[in-house]
Amino acid sequence: MTISARHLAVLVAVSCIALVILLLMGQDTAAAVAKLVASSGFVSLAILAGALRSRYGRIILLGLAFSWFGDTFLIGKTEAFFLAGLGAFLLAHVAYISAFVLRGIRIRSAAISTVPIAAIAITISVWLAPHIPSALGIPVRAYTVIISLMVIMALGTHGRNASVLIVTGALMFFLSDLSVAALRVVQTEIQTYVWGLPLYYAGQVCLALSTSQSRSH
Repeated sequence: MTISARHLAVLVAVSCIALVILLLMGQDTAAAVAKLVASSGFVSLAILAGALRSRYGRIILLGLAFSWFGDTFLIGKTEAFFLAGLGAFLLAHVAYISAFVLRGIRIRSAAISTVPIAAIAITISVWLAPHIPSALGIPVRAYTVIISLMVIMALGTHGRNASVLIVTGALMFFLSDLSVAALRVVQTEIQTYVWGLPLYYAGQVCLALSTSQSRSH
């Protein structure tokens, strides 16, 4: 049977659901396997969608690969693994920003989106500030800046004939990071990954699929 994009998207969705359930059950080892399957799924999806056929696609694929490493590092529970994961995701966002700029940015759209995204980023930074260990202060703030810039650049593609998948994927990724911040930095009692993980994987699937619509870039 030939594997299609739909098959891989379903694999990511099913693995994500399994991941959430296994985490709620406290089955950490099985959850780690489900996480790696889901993350490998979105990387494979980008390749199948045609990421290797365009510069935009190859840079998005690089970002997805960095995300895969970030997911792998965040399986660990120590501060060192958290920093490694943060670094990998920071590089992923740098790749996404580069891809969006290459795809084409409408300066007016990016400028308009800067105010609300910056306001949200500042609010998040104020919320996180009392809970961030001194060793994580600079990395967390740098990450907040980079992911905010990633969303601004994604919104900037509006009006340049870019796929709606770019904006949708970027916003989902941005929102999913709030769940990670709540769980790993603020350490809330609420299991925020219940909504954060589905948003994250849906966002990555959107970005992976966006490569199918950028063959000429």
